[in-house]
Amino acid sequence: MKQIVIQFGLLALALMILLQLSKYSLFLRGFSNEWSVTLFAILFLAFGYFASRAISKPKIEFKEAPIEIDKKRISDLGISSREYEVLQLISSGMSNQEIAQKLFISESTVKTHVSNLLMKLDAKRRTQAVTNAKSLNIL
Repeated sequence: MKQIVIQFGLLALALMILLQLSKYSLFLRGFSNEWSVTLFAILFLAFGYFASRAISKPKIEFKEAPIEIDKKRISDLGISSREYEVLQLISSGMSNQEIAQKLFISESTVKTHVSNLLMKLDAKRRTQAVTNAKSLNIL
């Protein structure tokens, strides 16, 4: 942020200097307004280039630390490995039909697994089941 403020300050300074030079160039025969406008354009071009590079720098994204899955709690809740697979796919936002296609099972089987998960995780909806699973550190 400081760098951008400094760049804008330098640009404003360059603008003031060029305006002063253009005022005096009217009295000087060897220095024309065309040169001051050209210099001004080059400075703006350079500033635009550097400002765009500063703005478009890739931002660092912080990822959450991986949570260690509590496998003992999964077995204590009585969640089978297939139900756990269904739970993972629910958490990724898949529908029953998409889960059935991915796991090569029928949609009614997925509904049975979802029903069992809702009961075991004490949830009324799929989203609540995912929230409960995350709070139990099993997702």
